[in-house]
Amino acid sequence: MTDDISELRPKLAIALDVDDLIMANRLARAVSPYFGVAKIGLELFSAAGPEAIGVMKDLGMDVFLDVKLHDIPTTVGKSARVLGALGVRYLTMHARGGPDMLTAGVQGLHEGAEAAGEEAPVALAVTVLTSDDEAPDHVAPRRMRMAIETGCGGIVCAARDLADARAIGPRLIKVVPGIRPAGSPTDDQARSATPQEAIDGGADLLVIGRAVTRSDDPEAAAEQLAMSLSLPD
Repeated sequence: MTDDISELRPKLAIALDVDDLIMANRLARAVSPYFGVAKIGLELFSAAGPEAIGVMKDLGMDVFLDVKLHDIPTTVGKSARVLGALGVRYLTMHARGGPDMLTAGVQGLHEGAEAAGEEAPVALAVTVLTSDDEAPDHVAPRRMRMAIETGCGGIVCAARDLADARAIGPRLIKVVPGIRPAGSPTDDQARSATPQEAIDGGADLLVIGRAVTRSDDPEAAAEQLAMSLSLPD
């Protein structure tokens, strides 16, 4: 059990997969003593747009914008520039889009943040979706190398790919979604892991959603989860 929540908090991202900003704000506020990062996905961003980013920043949380940009390089670069200026801390781009697209996204993201006077953000290359249990074994490592070559600061990968990630890109920030506490249903996450498994495997940021957000008492669920974790020495 961790004794220092302040050390653990930046490593936990709450997945606000709802379509209502008021509900998202309520959930984020309840768990913010334990979760330092708010993940805004396509559902919430489609419903509330950039306002969702500002609301989460006002709560003192870093924003993880998980929209998995995937388009031609010019479009991704321009979109990332806009999002960087909004002050997101993390932004996902799908590595499936190729090296030119990732390079454009990284450049745009940093240009936008710098122009707005924001802290340098982290571009995250999504390797293989955690719902995809049929991707060949070589795909994730190849996309990890692509992330490094194109200047991404991190990757999104399943817990089972963390050993490869540590070997290929030890300096990359390793974000692991599909986190399910022991005994919880895996839902649509074919490549899930428990929080402690992911931390022990070298994850830097855990994305946790339904196990907390669908609880009758999200704050209590967040506290129980956080207090159950042990960080590496």
